[in-house]
Formats: sequence, C-alpha cells, structure tokens
Amino acid sequence: MENLEANFDDRFAARTRRIQASTIREILKLTTQPGFISFAGGLPAADLFPIQRIGEATQRILQKHGAQALQYSTTEGYLPLREWIASRLPGTTPDQVQIVSGSQQGLDLVGKVLIDPGSRVLVEAPTYLGALSAFNPYEPEYVSVSMDDEGLELDQLEAALKAHTVKFMYVLPTFQNPSGRLMGLERRKALVELARKYRTPILEDDAYAELYFDGRPLPTLFALDQEQGGGNVVYLSTTSKTLAPGLRVAWVVGPKPVIQKITFAKQGADLHSPTLNQMLVHELIQDNEWYRAQIDKIRQTYQTRRNWMLQALQKYMPEDMGWIVPEGGMFFWLTAPAGLDSLELLKKAVEEKMAFVPGQPFFADGSGKNTLRLSYSSASQEQIEEGIKRLGRAVHRMLGREPVA
Repeated sequence: MENLEANFDDRFAARTRRIQASTIREILKLTTQPGFISFAGGLPAADLFPIQRIGEATQRILQKHGAQALQYSTTEGYLPLREWIASRLPGTTPDQVQIVSGSQQGLDLVGKVLIDPGSRVLVEAPTYLGALSAFNPYEPEYVSVSMDDEGLELDQLEAALKAHTVKFMYVLPTFQNPSGRLMGLERRKALVELARKYRTPILEDDAYAELYFDGRPLPTLFALDQEQGGGNVVYLSTTSKTLAPGLRVAWVVGPKPVIQKITFAKQGADLHSPTLNQMLVHELIQDNEWYRAQIDKIRQTYQTRRNWMLQALQKYMPEDMGWIVPEGGMFFWLTAPAGLDSLELLKKAVEEKMAFVPGQPFFADGSGKNTLRLSYSSASQEQIEEGIKRLGRAVHRMLGREPVA
C-alpha cells in the first residue's frame, strides 16, 4: 500500500506541476479594485449580448419543447445544430460534428484523445494560453515555431517537421490569440500542403473568424484541406464571440474516427453539453438576417474600439514600442524594447491601477519576456484613453524616461 501511495503521489506531483493557474484569471482578480482599468481578459463586449432576444427564444423553446430541452440528450449534440454547422463546412456531414461545452472543452478533449506523455505538439510562438493549459496535463513536448506578420514562418515550420515526429500542430490562422495576426491565403495553402506532405494533422482553432473589420473572410484551413482530399484538419469553433460566452456552445469537426474518439471522451467528461443552450443557439441562428446583423454590430463596435486603442498607443507609447494593428479580433500585441520584462512592467502597471497580460505565458518555450497583450473588446473610449495613458507612464518609468503628459 505504501508503494502504491508513493507511486500515486509521484505521478500526481508530476502532473500538477504541468497545470499552471491561468495567468489571465489571476490578473482578473485585481480588477475588483475601485478605479482599476483592465485590458487583460479577452472578454466579449457584454453590452452587445442579445439579452432580450435570448430571453424570447428561451421562452419559445420551453413552451414548445420544454421537456426535451431539460432532459438528458445525446453526447454528439443537438442534431439540427450539427446539421447547420456541417452545412457551413465543405464536404462535411453531421456525424463529423461534435458539440462541446466551449472551445476550451474541445481543446481538452482533443488533448485527451491525441496526446500521450512525450507526444510532440507543434505550436505557434506565441500561442493561445488556454490551449497550453488544456494540453499540459497530458504531458506533451512542445515544438515552438516563430511567426512573422502572416503567421508561422514556413521555412522554420518545414525544418521542425523534418526534425521531429509531431502528433499534430495547433494553429490559429485568423486574428490569432494573442497576437491578432491574420494568416494570408497563400500562407494558408502552403501550410496545408506542408502538413499533408509530412503527414502531420492540424488542429485549427477558428474562434475569431467572424470578427474581421474589412474585406472578406479567408477560407479555413479545413476548407483548403478538403480541396486536397480532406481528413488532415480537425476544426474548432464557437458561438462565444458572436452570441454569448456563457452559453458554452462550441464544436469540433473532423474525420469520423477522430470525432468518435472525442465523443467517447466527452461521455466520460459530462455526458453531453446543455440541451437547452444548444437548442437556443439553433433557434437564434435560424433568423439569418438578424444573426448577420448581430455579427456586423460586433465587428463595427470592435473596429471602433480598436481605433481608439491605436490612437492612444500612438499618443502615449515610446517610439521603440512596437505593435501589430489587428484587422479583426479582440487584441493588440505589443513588443517592448529588448530588456524590458513585461512581468516587471505589470507590477508597475498595477501601481497605476491598470492591467494587461504579460506575453511570456503564451510562449511554450518560455520566451517573449518583452511582449504583452491588450484587449479592447469590452472597454469604453474613456477607459481606453486613460488605461493606455497609465500603461504609458509605467513603460516610461521602466525605461527611465519622462512619460508623455
């Protein structure tokens, strides 16, 4: 018994070392202080939630299908919703769609199904912190590949694929969290071709695809892979950024054998996602004119707030502070002068009663000490102006310079 307990303790300790408290969540605790301004959490704008319409749709569902909406359901998810999702993805059938309780559960289930201790997972540098949190308990080894303005650098990507046997690569091609980068069409095509060449599956996280400000959406990696015969991309998306994150309705789409394993894994996790919420999402999206108008309103609002933050950055940041101007999504990604540690900068910023997310936790290899992420999606013009002014003071203090008045 003692040996069994010791073995359990050793294994438990090894696993829990990989489970880090979310940096974002810890920072959010600070924002309860009076007068605090936070650009840390990637929170959709609550003032844009369609509360009245959700209430009306819920009443209709409960009146017509109350017993079904409140009963246990199938693990795979509400069939009409899966049919709608499949109709939006080329060459896809409903039995290739698994409804999950938010993208985060989708990431966890993919990790549970595909990652063994020591499996190599290729990630962008930086990458989504929540994905690292989801994958870490399954003990992967990360292969980090750097990015340029359009995403993964192809030469470095191919070199990594040649050097390592990779279980899958995790990619956010559209308004990447945290960097806001948008991968261009030619880069997308080349990425899909490289993945097929080296027989490396892609996990495509497409949470922000609807949030473009100008132009037209680019084809997903999933769609481009379908043009090559399909079967090499697992696709993940959500309604959290277009309806409301509290509904926790998202989906994983992929080859049937992979989806079947994810379904089995979900059965052990929560049996199924809430039936009422799935029916509610389906009810809302049936009015396509309203749904497109809702997304347009979100785009216009976020673009306006992006512009406010850009103007404030230009006004209050030193000339050697760089940033990516996002064409959509919810985030600015800043690069400070070499030698400035954003974790130390955060301490100065907290003294100014403002918060951001330091960039280092987004790098699986521990780099990125001089980077940081700012979210503009749920902030007012006054908050953005004052918050960036406070950040500017903190940056100038760190650099030993006089801040902009």
